[in-house]
Parts: sequence; structure tokens; C-alpha cells
Amino acid sequence: MVRTQKPQGEVTRGTTAPNRLRRVDRWIAATQAGPLRAGARPLAVDLGYGASPVTTVEFYTRLRRVSPALEVVGIEIEPERVAAGRAVTAGGAYPGLSFRRGGFELPVDRPPVLVRAFNVLRQYEEEAAWRAWDELAGRLAPGGVLVEGTCDEIGRRAVWVTLPASVPEPATITFAARLATLERPSDLAERLPKTLIHRNVPGERVHAVLADFDRCWAVAAPQSVFGPRARWIEAVSLLARIHPVMVRPPYGGRARWRLGEVTLPWSAVAPASPPARR
Repeated sequence: MVRTQKPQGEVTRGTTAPNRLRRVDRWIAATQAGPLRAGARPLAVDLGYGASPVTTVEFYTRLRRVSPALEVVGIEIEPERVAAGRAVTAGGAYPGLSFRRGGFELPVDRPPVLVRAFNVLRQYEEEAAWRAWDELAGRLAPGGVLVEGTCDEIGRRAVWVTLPASVPEPATITFAARLATLERPSDLAERLPKTLIHRNVPGERVHAVLADFDRCWAVAAPQSVFGPRARWIEAVSLLARIHPVMVRPPYGGRARWRLGEVTLPWSAVAPASPPARR
């Protein structure tokens, strides 16, 4: 039965735009096919989709290509935003897509195999963001995954993490950018998850990764004559010599790097002393 308790969480600014989350959707479709196809009625949740349901509709469309049986629920705290979503699905235009009012409690009728929560935790304190990770990951189906992250207003730069069900720590972190607009890899620091954004200081692993990435980017500068994509691939290849960059599919390799992505295990950036979760 769907829960009817008061929504948990805070209202977001609601900023959204078409294709803003294309990078993470493309990555989810390529790397999370297993969870998305799990069971007879797999369910994915788009949590906190904002003032317009456009990115939820895109999420649904992209992931149904991978898992035609997938059902998608968009969840928002603001009733007006839920009404906007329901207007889009009126008449059955998107079978398997629905919208509900709610928050971190996830008012759905079964545990989801995947939750996408983007640009939701930026306004939270670090400790609260850790607790939200625990809460959301704890509501996943066995083998499910939470994908939580942040991007800029039009989706040119993004960072996200994955948190598997019933695992106390995240599994991966991914940096992604439209390379033609990127001056240096450390520009992505402003999109770090709330659990890391204040940790980008000397002595922390994430600071070391980004500083080394900038140095690799500088060394790869001669590849710029072949375009920013060639420079990025070379910089990632150099970074992989000193940090545990994922180099094999589905998370790594040239096919992913050429899209302006790089994924590392969470352990490569984990805070030296994360706060206690209550």
C-alpha cells in the first residue's frame, strides 16, 4: 500500500530544463541495465524533479529503451508540481509513468530498483545529506541503486555517486562535462555532492584527485589540436596511472571517456573522517 504520511524533505528551487539530465540518464542506461531489468515489474523513481516534469519524461523515455517493462514514478513535495506531471500523463500518453506527492519516504507500492535524486540535496547540511543517502538507499529493492548528484543549470557539468542497496558506503563517483566548455577538470568541484563539496581542501582525497587531474590535463594539452575530447581521453589515461580510475566497461574505457565522463570508486575520494550518521 502506498504510504500517505507527510512528505519528508525540503522543497527545492525547482530549476529544470529539457535535456538538463541527459548525461546522467545516458550513463544510467549504459551502466545500470541489470537493476533496471530486475523482476517482472521493475520500478524507478525520479525524486525531486522540479517545477517541470520534462526531465522525468525524458528519464522514462531513455530508460524504457533499456527496460521496456520499467515503471517510473516522479515524486515531488509541491502539489502544483505533481499536478503538472499528471497533466502530461493524462490520456495515457506515457504508459507506466506516474507522478505522486512525497519526499524521502518514497510513497510507492514496492521498493524501487533505482532512484535518481538530482539537485535535491544541495540545500542540506553535510550531515543531513549523509542521512538522506542512508534513508534512500535503505528503501531500495535488493540489488537496487541510488544515483544522487548535481549539475549546472543546463547540464553541461555534473557529478554523481551511486549507492547500492544495503551497503553503508557509496560505490562510485562520476565526473561528467561538455568538454568544449571545460577550462580544467577541477571546475567540476562546484558540482560535488554535498557530502564532499566542503572536503575539497588539502589533505582530503577528493582534493588530491582533482589537483592531479588538473596536472594531467595540463600535460595532455598537446592533444588539444585534435579537439577537447582527445585531450580529455589523454588526461584520464594519465590520471589512471596514479588513481584507481575505472578503465573497463561498463564504467570506463574510451567509449565512456569520449563522452566527457570519468568514474572512480568512492574510496578514491571518500572523506578522511566522515561525520557520524544518526
